[in-house]
Amino acid sequence: MHKTFYEYLMTQRNPDSTESVAEFANNAFLDHAFPKQSQDFHEVSQYLELNAGYLPSMTIFDDAWQLYLASEA
Repeated sequence: MHKTFYEYLMTQRNPDSTESVAEFANNAFLDHAFPKQSQDFHEVSQYLELNAGYLPSMTIFDDAWQLYLASEA
């Protein structure tokens, strides 16, 4: 069974890191409305574009998604 994007993202959490994907993960952890069960790029992307003021650039999401795909390969 494949991980959801959120499950993968939580493996990247690190409160002491200033790396962009780790900061994204830390903030997504605090976002109770994050689509935690999704494996769909468009669903997560649309949610973030409309609701994630904590994400300074969608490029960070794109980078995290590529890491997610690589982890599932």
